[in-house]
Amino acid sequence: MLGVVALVVVLLVLLVMLTRGPGGHGPGRHAPPVEQGSPGTVRGAYLVMEPAARFVLIPLAVASLLTGIVQSIGTTWGLFRHYWVLFKLLITLFATIILLIYMDTFSHMAAIAADPTADLDAVRNGSPALHAVLALVVLLVATVLAVYKPRGLTPYGWRKHHEHREV
Repeated sequence: MLGVVALVVVLLVLLVMLTRGPGGHGPGRHAPPVEQGSPGTVRGAYLVMEPAARFVLIPLAVASLLTGIVQSIGTTWGLFRHYWVLFKLLITLFATIILLIYMDTFSHMAAIAADPTADLDAVRNGSPALHAVLALVVLLVATVLAVYKPRGLTPYGWRKHHEHREV
């Protein structure tokens, strides 16, 4: 339980650090750097974020989904025996699908940023920051489930549990 508290504190500190404006003023006092930066900074940020998301985030999300399935099948926890494993699988599947859907929007914004004649007002929005914060919340929930492991067997889990006890 102490590990979960430490993780929550670290994520909250990281979130505050990411939302602080220039000069160290508190959250919400200044726009995030992508929104307020010079055109070159905004263009560069989107041109770096798009391939990073495509070549790092997507493979890691798919790997997380696949390793979670393999590990749950290969352990006594099972894929459908405990609610927490099932919820964690659904959270990971949901996050991966949202990431794949959002990549179209992100690629479009990167294409606009790559055009030196384009107006950057189309990409100066909080969408990437909002999605990043929501992804951190989803990651936190999945981590809490993995560490805390709330009790509760699914109907399939109860059936398997009783079959195992009878043998």
